[in-house]
Amino acid sequence: MKTLPKQRRYETLSYLPPLTDAQIAKQIQYILDKGFIPAVEFNETSSAEEHYWTMWKLPLFGATSTQEVLNEVQACRYEYPDAYIKVVAFDNIKQCQMISFIVHKPAKI
Repeated sequence: MKTLPKQRRYETLSYLPPLTDAQIAKQIQYILDKGFIPAVEFNETSSAEEHYWTMWKLPLFGATSTQEVLNEVQACRYEYPDAYIKVVAFDNIKQCQMISFIVHKPAKI
């Protein structure tokens, strides 16, 4: 059985190979299907002590399609290519973060 190379793991999906845009779109569709509110966050470091990431714009309250969220991910990638970027999903009833996964890691890790 082949194991992944030794590197820092970030969140649940970090134990998988990097997600393609099509796979990210499926995860975002799941977020939208559950009625969660997606948001894009970024940070220059992935240090375990760094609990707060910078939010890219406001949460996408009115998002109805995966393409809307993917467009924001792409814009964030373009603006901050050397940052870690993740998609998070908030539940507006429970008032908490429900899902979070990395969608971009900088080339120099």
